[in-house]
Amino acid sequence: MTADTGPTDARPYAGDSSIRVAAEAVSYGYAGSDDREPVLREASLAAEPGEVVALVGPSGTGKTTLLRLFALFDPPDEGRVTIDDRDAWSLTADERLRRRRRIGFVFQDRSLFTGSVAHNVAYGLTVRRSWRERAGRWARTLVGSDDPPDRVHRALETVGMAGMADRDTRSLSAGEAQRVAVARSLATDPDVLLLDEPTANLDPRNTAAIEDAVTDARDRGIGIAIATHDMAQARRVADRSAVMLDGTVIERGPTERVFDDPNDERARAFVRGELVY
Repeated sequence: MTADTGPTDARPYAGDSSIRVAAEAVSYGYAGSDDREPVLREASLAAEPGEVVALVGPSGTGKTTLLRLFALFDPPDEGRVTIDDRDAWSLTADERLRRRRRIGFVFQDRSLFTGSVAHNVAYGLTVRRSWRERAGRWARTLVGSDDPPDRVHRALETVGMAGMADRDTRSLSAGEAQRVAVARSLATDPDVLLLDEPTANLDPRNTAAIEDAVTDARDRGIGIAIATHDMAQARRVADRSAVMLDGTVIERGPTERVFDDPNDERARAFVRGELVY
């Protein structure tokens, strides 16, 4: 591959420089809820370059909402979301869009388009056009090509589906579909990757493939935040973990310490499996 065809072999997905996304004492309530009751209450957490941080906690405690704020989908009602220590919502719309394009999001509800696996993985490249900003003169045909571009191939290879580019998405299992969703996000060269329960209800084989892809992305310098109910998964893949209860982060730190010796009594009860909610 020549210099103008994409990222280097050392880091084939992530951009030239990593970014740090952080929530600083953010509160947020969804419009239409009673009195806009906060889903998040003064929650603070960061997604660091080259690191996996796991968000664990019961359903409804704000894990997905915190990921959405990281993704710059909505501004917080209170507090700040920062990109490399700059308040994201004080930037111009164009500046914020450029940064948003560096953040990948994989939803729990996998949504694939009709067509081939390769078409789905390439779709983000054509719509977001972030590849133009990173690849200079690279303008190969992405959708409808007989040979998927290198970037699409590498993304599929990372999730263990290199030989399935031509498969119709309607023939995929739920686990295979989720692996395609992960590959689609990786192909856009994210500097930050956000995953919302990416292995919920998946079998061990597909779970392992996605966890391997997460580890691979981390090793390439991508900052990753993953929301999961699976505390064993957090132990396997996360460098740091955060326990969320009642819309806020009550415990955060190195994963081993958070699970083996948490400081907060509620976090201690949660990781023990006691009913605290």
